[in-house]
Amino acid sequence: MLLSTFYFSIMNVFIKKVNHLPVMELVFFRCFISFSMCYIYLTRHHISKRGTNRGLLLARGITGTFALYLFFVSLHEMPLGTAVTIQYMSPIFTSIIAIFYLKEKISLSQWLFFIISFSGVLVLKGFDSRISMGVLLIGICSAFMSGISYNLIRSLKEKEHPTVVVLHFQLVGFIIGLSFTIFNWKMPVWMDWIYLAIVGVMTQLAQVHMTKAFQMERVGDISILNYLGAIYALIFGYFLFNELYSILSLLGIVLILGGVVMNYFYQKRLNRKSPAKNISAL
Repeated sequence: MLLSTFYFSIMNVFIKKVNHLPVMELVFFRCFISFSMCYIYLTRHHISKRGTNRGLLLARGITGTFALYLFFVSLHEMPLGTAVTIQYMSPIFTSIIAIFYLKEKISLSQWLFFIISFSGVLVLKGFDSRISMGVLLIGICSAFMSGISYNLIRSLKEKEHPTVVVLHFQLVGFIIGLSFTIFNWKMPVWMDWIYLAIVGVMTQLAQVHMTKAFQMERVGDISILNYLGAIYALIFGYFLFNELYSILSLLGIVLILGGVVMNYFYQKRLNRKSPAKNISAL
């Protein structure tokens, strides 16, 4: 899981390094490379690629692609640490959406944790002049769409092979990205090609290591390591992009992550008391 989180962080860095390219072009390249790797894996292991729940697979692909596009936009327009931190609000939206989609219940304590995270967004917006309201909403919408996508993944649990779910997501992203890229193509320079290849490979390595971690250990015991990605982002942003944060901006980031992490531990405690209601941390 530590390797997975690190690889995702490297992917974010190189996405930011090619921010002169159209965002949909980045979605296209990222999804094409990952789709190719998934396709090769499924072929070598003689696993059907078609899937049986095509409506849900399509919906997961569309919401996942939209979330990915908005996240890449926020990476372009916001400091790296801020964009990644806001994206980590997706578990909160996952829980809220699950109230309506999966008929799950949220306790008063969890609502308090959600309020803490959203207060962090307000602090971040109010004290970081680099973040406009429009870009902030884009980041929040990305986390919200990720929440929808994660609920769809949950509904596909034990119905589809995990790599088939990933394959369909990458296929939809590849097709949508290509559709927009055809009319807005910008030729990458030679270093861009290297960066784009790194993005695709890092994405696949991150997904492979994350899958292995979840297969080797309880999801609830290791998912918390995902949030190290925010620390990586702050460090990379400082050393690679000269991004500085005021004390109040850092307070906003701490509130956002604090609310998410407290909800994680609260949910983990509930899962131990009632295993039948176990919810995978995302």
